[in-house]
Amino acid sequence: MDIPQQKTIRIGRASVGLIGLDVAINRALADRLPEEEAVEFLFEAVRRQNYIPPAAGHIYREALRREYCRSRDQTTGGHQVLTVRILGPGCVSCNRLHKTLIDILDELGLAADVENIHDLDEIWRHGVMMTPALVINGETKSAGRLPTPAQIKEWLQTAAAQSSG
Repeated sequence: MDIPQQKTIRIGRASVGLIGLDVAINRALADRLPEEEAVEFLFEAVRRQNYIPPAAGHIYREALRREYCRSRDQTTGGHQVLTVRILGPGCVSCNRLHKTLIDILDELGLAADVENIHDLDEIWRHGVMMTPALVINGETKSAGRLPTPAQIKEWLQTAAAQSSG
């Protein structure tokens, strides 16, 4: 059984953590739901576990549509999506790294599966002993320090170019 985790996605101009989104997407993919049905299924599943402002329903639906299409494309061999992991206990530096990363992804117009990993065992499995750490497509780019926005931008552009061809 899948355990609902929080997944952060871009909704409008904000990054929002949604509980249970991964489980709902996996279910929609397993049931091979058409896009419109999947969006409504995801919206209802997410709404049961998260607060969605009544006036923001359409914005959430569009964000959920993007996440569903991205997940569907990944499982059917479509375009590659960057995977980015921020490893750390959730400290101020980790939060600053997350905000900087999201801003740069938005500036570059790149899609990425971004996850914050707080579990020490999981952090150690990545071979990281000092946090915060930034892992892009499975490669540790920095650990124990905050990289500059220019470094992050360069790493993301390089990873995106390698993923696309």
